[in-house]
Amino acid sequence: IGEQVLLKCSFKSSSPMTESLTVDWTYRPLTGGQMETIFHYQSIPYPTTVGKFKDRISWVGNVARGDASIAIQSPAMSDNGTFICSVKNPPDV
Repeated sequence: IGEQVLLKCSFKSSSPMTESLTVDWTYRPLTGGQMETIFHYQSIPYPTTVGKFKDRISWVGNVARGDASIAIQSPAMSDNGTFICSVKNPPDV
């Protein structure tokens, strides 16, 4: 609580990495409810600009190394939930 948490995500792809590679992180609160996209990456990082994670997510990944990890600043117990990392590298999904 109050520091930084690293959410690791690694992937392998049978296709060469191109600028069409995308990374999406989604979140669902522990209490249930809607999944929300909290981070998107395509050539450059696009952290969410709304919601509870606004201004708290940073990209720490390196797609060339198969790393799609993010960091969350100042985590709180209320951030508890399910975080899902999804990587698409067309035509490999």
